[in-house]
Amino acid sequence: MTAMKTTAVIIPAVPASKAAPFAIRAERASDFAAREALLDVCFGDDRFARTCQRLRDGRKPAEGLAFVAVRRGRVIGSVRLWHVSAGGVPALMLGPLAVDPACRCLGLGAALMRHALAVAAARGHRAVILLGDAPYYARFGFSADKTATLTLPGPFEADRLLARELTAGALDGVAGMVLAAGASVSRPRRVAFAASPKPHAA
Repeated sequence: MTAMKTTAVIIPAVPASKAAPFAIRAERASDFAAREALLDVCFGDDRFARTCQRLRDGRKPAEGLAFVAVRRGRVIGSVRLWHVSAGGVPALMLGPLAVDPACRCLGLGAALMRHALAVAAARGHRAVILLGDAPYYARFGFSADKTATLTLPGPFEADRLLARELTAGALDGVAGMVLAAGASVSRPRRVAFAASPKPHAA
């Protein structure tokens, strides 16, 4: 397969405005501490034990698909997408999606989702998978219609494994384990807890 020319994809950051008093931009290395603090607040100390974390440990996010939302110079939201193999079919896994609890009235989560999905589609990705609440993610086109025969490397609730095709038919007939497929980081930043986790959202 010919390598994708990422330089052909130019999607500007979403600027702050009266309608959306925050900006969405590509994640930077300097955002690391603020993003980790935000994730700690949103998901707690056990976030490294979650099943979907096993697909992220020691991996880099998909190129160009890690975003933060910033308001008045402060990181208030984050979303990342990761390369996975869904029963042998290339896909992306979305998560975690995090929003500062004090900013949840701004429509930030929806804005981050729509931005991330738009960029993923523009970069030629064909499908996105996540683990989360179906009523919330249905508005973004996610459903369990094509995930019944997929499994994750750890405990999870089957009705929370959702997918959205960015290309029609991308997940037709998929079955098997969802496995990490992204590039490895040189030094894993954290290690998942050894204890068996309970089912959680992504």
